[in-house]
Amino acid sequence: TTDLLESAITFKRTASQINVLIHSIGILLSLPKILADDEVIEYLSLGAGNTGRPFDLETNHRVAEFKFINWQGGAEAIRQNSLFKDFFLLAEYETPKQKYLYVLGTKHPMKFLTGGRSLESVMSRNNKLWLEFQAKYGSSFKKVSEYFEYRKSVVQLIDITEIVPQFGNV
Repeated sequence: TTDLLESAITFKRTASQINVLIHSIGILLSLPKILADDEVIEYLSLGAGNTGRPFDLETNHRVAEFKFINWQGGAEAIRQNSLFKDFFLLAEYETPKQKYLYVLGTKHPMKFLTGGRSLESVMSRNNKLWLEFQAKYGSSFKKVSEYFEYRKSVVQLIDITEIVPQFGNV
């Protein structure tokens, strides 16, 4: 019936916001565990995705992105592309503050970042990012691992499950 269709549409609309809810709650639960006593939040962007802010968190000490993704270890091109984008934007951000990328487990993200996937493939669906990368580096790097090796010292990749163990159950 049309009632069933309307219910399904309502459910879909509501369920599509679940990632925003997970992202927001994950950040809020993380903050008390990661912030130093003298650290002051300058801005906090709780929505997943583009919220008009360059990062999820900026304090007087750090800038940070949070990725509450349960990696499966298979072909995860979209997750890899998103992780690379966040890593690149953090690595290239001009600031004296510390840069953090918080993830649920580092095994699969590190396998990707140190692997052989081509940068062109990773940025193939994000023309703006590809053009930005090309403007800065040209053809200096061909693979994700080459760029990661070059910039890994400026971004700390942190397993948030080691700080908030409950996230390991997600």
